[in-house]
Amino acid sequence: MSSQTLAAPASVGSPRTGGPGAKPRAIGQIASQVFLIVASVLWVLPILFALYVAVRPYSDTRKYGYVSMPHHLTFDNFRQAWTQSDMLHFFWNSALITIPAVVIVLALASGVAFVLTRVNVKFNVALLIVFTAGNLLPQQVIITPLYRIYLKIHLPHFLAGSGLMYNSIFGLVVINVAFQLGFCVFVLSNYMRSIPGEMYEAALVDGASLWTRFWRLTVPLCRPALAALATLLTTWIYNDFFWAITLMSSGDKRPVTSALANLQGQFVSNQNMIAAAAMIAAIPTLVVYLVLQRQFIAGLALGSSKG
Repeated sequence: MSSQTLAAPASVGSPRTGGPGAKPRAIGQIASQVFLIVASVLWVLPILFALYVAVRPYSDTRKYGYVSMPHHLTFDNFRQAWTQSDMLHFFWNSALITIPAVVIVLALASGVAFVLTRVNVKFNVALLIVFTAGNLLPQQVIITPLYRIYLKIHLPHFLAGSGLMYNSIFGLVVINVAFQLGFCVFVLSNYMRSIPGEMYEAALVDGASLWTRFWRLTVPLCRPALAALATLLTTWIYNDFFWAITLMSSGDKRPVTSALANLQGQFVSNQNMIAAAAMIAAIPTLVVYLVLQRQFIAGLALGSSKG
């Protein structure tokens, strides 16, 4: 009798392992996992196909087609792509464009976002709307007037060998900064709003200046967001093809992504070598992501959980 009465409450208080909502929840989890797996495969498939083409000889694909079983595998396409296209020179051009553009965008965006969120300005909301609206402007809409403006802006020769904004690395840096600044201001503004206001009040009590509150307090707290934006900006600016083709006429000044077009022959094109060059060109962005992977994921997670 006593053992039964003692065992009864334990059975009543035990957690339920099943219920009406357990099966739909399990089905939803399985469906979401299947969707993510399919999306991942579709995302990676073009890269794997390009790699498959890159390790096949041109004669093999010309005879049997690209979608066929390989009869011979080789890495000679990578050697030819590196030597014939002078990729080291174009990697340097990409670095001259990407690194200054990323640094300038993050510096300007963090300062503007701090002013819009932590300084009482009458038109801060309007300014944020202006910065955000700039991201909605298609590049193709302004390319004609922008092209003519670039032809009329003169620069010192230490900034542009041609003496013009057009056909200069400085011009590509400026246009990338202009188009990426609005997005970064929007992201950093939302991130800075999540910082408790009590921290700034305590800094004011301690006599911290506006610069101290920005540099010593806000910037360290925004490092995850800055790392995430740095990863995205590096990928976007490095992979840019449109501006480099339209605003750069000299082939030796182009970044590596648009310089791949130099491998395209007028009558015959070795697509295997072009695929190998594309694989080589993708290495820097992969390295940047691997280096900043932890900070990138932390920045995305913190930005999505705070509000």
